[in-house]
Amino acid sequence: MSKASFVPCTVTVFFAALGTLAAALPAGAQDTEAMIADALMAAPASLRDTVQVKDWEGNVLREGSGAYTCYPTPPDAPGTSPMCLDATWEAWGAAWMNKADFAAEGTGLAYMMVGDGGASNVDPYATGDTGDNAWVVEGPHLMLLFPDPAMLDGFPTDPTNGGPYVMWKGTPYAHVMVPVNQ
Repeated sequence: MSKASFVPCTVTVFFAALGTLAAALPAGAQDTEAMIADALMAAPASLRDTVQVKDWEGNVLREGSGAYTCYPTPPDAPGTSPMCLDATWEAWGAAWMNKADFAAEGTGLAYMMVGDGGASNVDPYATGDTGDNAWVVEGPHLMLLFPDPAMLDGFPTDPTNGGPYVMWKGTPYAHVMVPVNQ
């Protein structure tokens, strides 16, 4: 999917304004403001005013009043891939980062409204395309977790099918990817 269709001139104006603002801030504040701006791109516009923003060390960069926490693109991730997670996805993320088992206690919804820089569709810990690990770069999408893994059985695993698909099937981190058009 092309990200070019997602970049309207308002985004260009936003980044130009952000650049002007960042130039007036001390270096540490520039980094923080840039991370916040990156993280907020993951959320739908209707949530951006209420989300909490954290960095990948868990430091709160901006308080929020809503049910989502947004993170900027991970420092070692290819491309741009900020995400916004609900509590179920936060628990999933902690399990994934610690290579621990995970079972969702409820339905979870995560947003990646600018897409990602790529991931293996079969290996939760792959760091790059190896030619045989079903590497996929996804455009804007939602991610869903279900408390019963059997709920994933009706979904295909092929990311080119034109609709939702299961990523990491057969692992504790299996979830449904739902491509969306902006």
